[in-house]
Amino acid sequence: MNRLKRIEEAIFRIFTGLAAYSVIAILAFIICIIFMKGFNALSFEMIIHVPKGGYYYGGEGGVLNAIVGSLYIAFGATIMAVIIGVPAALYINVHLIRRKKTQNTIRYFLDALWGIPSIVYGAFGFTLMLYLGMHASLLAGIITVALLITPIMVRTFDEVLSTIPKGLHEASLALGSTKTEMAFKILFKQGFSGFITAVLLSFGRGIGDAASVLFTAGYTDLIPVNLDEPAATLPLAIFFQLSSPIPEVRDRAFAAAALLTIIILIISIGARYLSKKFSVTTIK
Repeated sequence: MNRLKRIEEAIFRIFTGLAAYSVIAILAFIICIIFMKGFNALSFEMIIHVPKGGYYYGGEGGVLNAIVGSLYIAFGATIMAVIIGVPAALYINVHLIRRKKTQNTIRYFLDALWGIPSIVYGAFGFTLMLYLGMHASLLAGIITVALLITPIMVRTFDEVLSTIPKGLHEASLALGSTKTEMAFKILFKQGFSGFITAVLLSFGRGIGDAASVLFTAGYTDLIPVNLDEPAATLPLAIFFQLSSPIPEVRDRAFAAAALLTIIILIISIGARYLSKKFSVTTIK
């Protein structure tokens, strides 16, 4: 019997190991392909210049407009998601702590919103934009991406808050704290590492999504200076350039993809580092 258990354990270890390393291998393969095709066309001039005349036919210029537009939309949407998401997550874990059915219902809807394809958010944002009399602009893109990443913000922060011991709630209330004071002075501080992770994950999703801004943010070769102006993004730049029949333009699409991948990797590494750092600080 013990021998069968050891064989079963060995087989299970092999399969789980293959699954884990397969994920790493797939990620490494994708990154290698993008970098191998993109680094030849990637240059400093491409990063610091906007598209010039004939850029989409192999002319001079770069994707600075798309970089700045992506950062504008991702930062604006993340700020809106924080304003909505942090109070929502705290409300779920403070005021609904004894109402499990309501908590589970809200979490179910948030998970459903998280799983909705981003193109659906883009279609909804486009409909909302028409209803409000707006045109494709930076503001419309920010609002649509904020709708997309708010469920991510709420659920990520909520998962961290739900792991905080309930005894901390009771001790805080026993010392005379109100629920609001407990939420922002106790729970938010204890879950600050999760908040940092939620912010960076939401930012990473916002800067890398194309479908949600396809109908709402528009596209331009210029850097927007007002909220009512259209804004280019790196995902859309990749989409438009990759569909070009000109090899030089397609190479620039891979260069833009490599640049976007580097940004996402930096955000992911930063999320893990800051989460670990603030987690240690909170424990101390």
